[in-house]
Amino acid sequence: MASPFHIVGVIGAGSFGTAVANSLAHNAEVLLFSRRPETVVEINRTRRHLGVDISPRVTATSDLAELAKQCTLIFPIVPSTSFRRMMHALAPHLRPHHFIIHGTKGFDLKDLEEEELNNNGVVVTRANVRTMSEVVLEESSVVRVGCLSGPNLAAEIMAGQPTATLVGSRFREVIQAGQSALNSPRFRVFGSYDILGAELAGALKNVVALGSGVLGGLGLGRNIQGLLIARGLAEMVYFGKSLGASSQAFIGVAGIGDLVATATSINSRNYTFGTRLAKGETAAQIRENMPELAEGVRTLRIARQLARQYKLHVPITSTLHAVVFENLPVEKALEFLMSYPYAVDVDFL
Repeated sequence: MASPFHIVGVIGAGSFGTAVANSLAHNAEVLLFSRRPETVVEINRTRRHLGVDISPRVTATSDLAELAKQCTLIFPIVPSTSFRRMMHALAPHLRPHHFIIHGTKGFDLKDLEEEELNNNGVVVTRANVRTMSEVVLEESSVVRVGCLSGPNLAAEIMAGQPTATLVGSRFREVIQAGQSALNSPRFRVFGSYDILGAELAGALKNVVALGSGVLGGLGLGRNIQGLLIARGLAEMVYFGKSLGASSQAFIGVAGIGDLVATATSINSRNYTFGTRLAKGETAAQIRENMPELAEGVRTLRIARQLARQYKLHVPITSTLHAVVFENLPVEKALEFLMSYPYAVDVDFL
């Protein structure tokens, strides 16, 4: 399938950014931005990066201005902690005709630093939390914005395994742009006009994946994992509603689809983080030597503060926060969750 966008840009040469760049190369030439000059040289010289072959249609660059000049369609895929900073650097080169479809599954904090979440009495509301599409709109002149959300484990995409994703946007042309750029025999792209729901689902499922990894690290089986995923989905819906999304947004590719993939795979950074926690490492130790950020850790801190502000009953989120940030033993956490007095099974449809 030929894309009407002859050159497509990707910002971020991590595992997912690299996987998306290779996927886009089925339909277009690709400029892949990395802020590290040595990475640019490595990709262009060896045609290898992160242990995988890079398509000959992918060219690495460290020049944001050139990328924005050549590419009308751009996929920023950088950690949530640096997304606003990246957009601030990119914005002078963007114009209203650009299309931005981000692939970052996390939250941005507005008027708060992450370290302030530890302070007693800090209040976090919707006014302090931004999705990445909201950051794009705040920092640039771009109007047509979308997001990638769905079961997108980078290792499986780079291995050529079949998968699907969802492009969420308020604009039909953005959804169509994502579909024409990414659709291939092994990559199916769905569309949704509920971009907020897609972004919230993509961020919040990482918290459940952390918990699922803890269960895996304890050597427990599928029964308890299935229970955690089901109850975790309910908590995702509660959060989504409190932030302005509908429950339907979580019953689909970007919700259940992404949740199951991320919460059951050793290729998931968030699942791996939880596994290592259960085996005795501290959060600080894991973060020191984990090659890429587990977004769920940051999302967990933000979600916990939102739950307190909106008085949400989210025992999985609260208990995981105690495990990761307050040194609650994982065995005690499991004991608490198994005895938690849930009133009903499904109460959000």
